Amino acid sequence: MDLGLTPEQIKSRKRFSDFVDEYIAPVADQNDRDEETPVELIKKLGEQGFLGAFIPEEYGGKGMDMVTAGLLCEEIGRGSASLLSLLTINGMVSQAILKWGTRAQKEHWLPGLATAEKVAAFGVTEPDIGSDAKSVETTAELSGNSYILNGRKKWISYGQVADLFLILAQCDGKPTTFLIERDTPGFSTTPITGLLGFRSAMLAEVQIEGCRVPEENLVGRPGFGFSHVTNVALDHGRYCVGWGCLGLAEACLQASLSYTSERKQFGTNLRGHQLIQEMIADMITNIKATRLLCYHAAYLKETGDPGMIMETSIMKYFASRMVNKIANDAVQIHGAHGCGSEYSVQRYLRDAKIMEIIEGSNQMQQIIIAKSGYMNFRLEKRKK
Repeated sequence: MDLGLTPEQIKSRKRFSDFVDEYIAPVADQNDRDEETPVELIKKLGEQGFLGAFIPEEYGGKGMDMVTAGLLCEEIGRGSASLLSLLTINGMVSQAILKWGTRAQKEHWLPGLATAEKVAAFGVTEPDIGSDAKSVETTAELSGNSYILNGRKKWISYGQVADLFLILAQCDGKPTTFLIERDTPGFSTTPITGLLGFRSAMLAEVQIEGCRVPEENLVGRPGFGFSHVTNVALDHGRYCVGWGCLGLAEACLQASLSYTSERKQFGTNLRGHQLIQEMIADMITNIKATRLLCYHAAYLKETGDPGMIMETSIMKYFASRMVNKIANDAVQIHGAHGCGSEYSVQRYLRDAKIMEIIEGSNQMQQIIIAKSGYMNFRLEKRKK
């Protein structure tokens, strides 16, 4: 596996970085305080083709290779974890449609999702159902050539502004997914505010009351909703989050390098103190280790290796733990300044915590990874 970037990937990374430095990073703290993402910024992402990074060109996307798309997630994560959530969720819905949608669904929805003409949201989590996604309580009943959906979803990123929702429901006891448009009668959203992190991701609670959804909006088949459609979306989400954690960690490192080069204590810059050097060294080492996991996952996805799902879980698990340690150290290095709004590290720490929860909590990743380890152990014993 070649770990070097191609000239095209280096050029793309520079373009992504410049965009973040100009349009995202300067306003991220204010957006966090306002608890919103300006519509103009979402449109800019669409104009650049960033929301269509994982969508093939035939459907209006950029069809980026997995490393280039990962670099995009990294840079967006460096600027704003909330905005990374938009890229992630939009991609999760797009990938679900691309993998399990009909030709008509792909042609109808993917071009708009690629350009931000339409914004997508993914409705799995409910007030009483989190990690046990296959047991959602939202229901769907077939009525003529339509389905009638009832239920609630919670913690839905960009649910306040999304035009299209991919909803997981129970249809005759079978997990099933549907595409629901915002203007469907009986469909409404309520903003969720005051969150610990991801404050500008415009989360919402969704109410679904007697929504009549056309049969052609069924994605996959009844019973495929969790095992096939949702799992495709979650695997994509973990990939984006893993790279985003890498970008957020780099933001913490850069902030710490800058602060310790300027701040003086006991007659010398903080960078001269050995305990500070230890923290910086650990940051650099863990970031480099995470990057290798990200490159490995990208390589497996690009080649279609069946082991990519497990390696993506490992990447996301390691990356989210890593960024929490680095963000915590960044705040510690900044001292009291790190707890105030003048410096971005307090936002980094709050956002880092969310990374351990979204797209499958770290505990769920541990279960997946451990089960795989035991399975491989049994297979190796049989070979002997």
